[in-house]
Amino acid sequence: MPFELPLLFIAGLLGGMLNSIAGGGTFITFPALLFSGVPPISANATNTFACCSGYISGAYAFRKELRAHIKELPKYILVSLLGGIAGAWLLLHTPESLFREAIPWLLLFATILFIFGSQLHDKFRRLASLHRHASSIGSMLLLLMLAGVCIYGGFFNAGLGIIMLSYLALAGHTNINSMNGLKLLTSTCVSLAAIALFIYKGEIAWFEGGIVLLGALVGGYMAARISRQVSQVYVRNIVALTGVSITLYFFYDIYVV
Repeated sequence: MPFELPLLFIAGLLGGMLNSIAGGGTFITFPALLFSGVPPISANATNTFACCSGYISGAYAFRKELRAHIKELPKYILVSLLGGIAGAWLLLHTPESLFREAIPWLLLFATILFIFGSQLHDKFRRLASLHRHASSIGSMLLLLMLAGVCIYGGFFNAGLGIIMLSYLALAGHTNINSMNGLKLLTSTCVSLAAIALFIYKGEIAWFEGGIVLLGALVGGYMAARISRQVSQVYVRNIVALTGVSITLYFFYDIYVV
């Protein structure tokens, strides 16, 4: 239908902007792909492909912030690539009904974690000061948590930005622009690894995905540039509101409708 083309482009534009600022853009682009007639598993794979352009452009816009964490980047890149492949493999071997029912619970966890992440980090930091070995144990747990986040991203990708910001808050990051840069770099690597497997399995709807991709490319870069001018408190409030809204939507969609 004629209105599908502008619908997909606008969904990509809005999704790319939201992913760059707060995460959760998938909940605009994924339903748009479904509405256009793409089957659920293929829509999920196509959505990962389409949103990746927004991640790439957004990460490039935050390149100055990423330079401040240059020593950490190899860890994030390696874990993200491995996690993306593992998550995509799990998706392709998971029953669709189970896949759908898990979504709202995973997002509820991610939203709560982001909202209270700073308080939890303060508690972990105090624990580390009291116990001599807590710091090394905490580093190992954070690495395992990062792997879990990346596997989730390869599995579904929706809410990956919110979950990644939650992880970064627990890891001790406080600057929202640096956190957004790391979030977007990680999301890029997870998506590229998952996309490679989806292409191999023939799960991507290239025409519909290409239209969403163009919109996400424009929206991701625009939002990354704008977010530097916005108060950190304001951006965090957007993230929290996005997480709550997305979680309520999927609980309603899966358990009520």
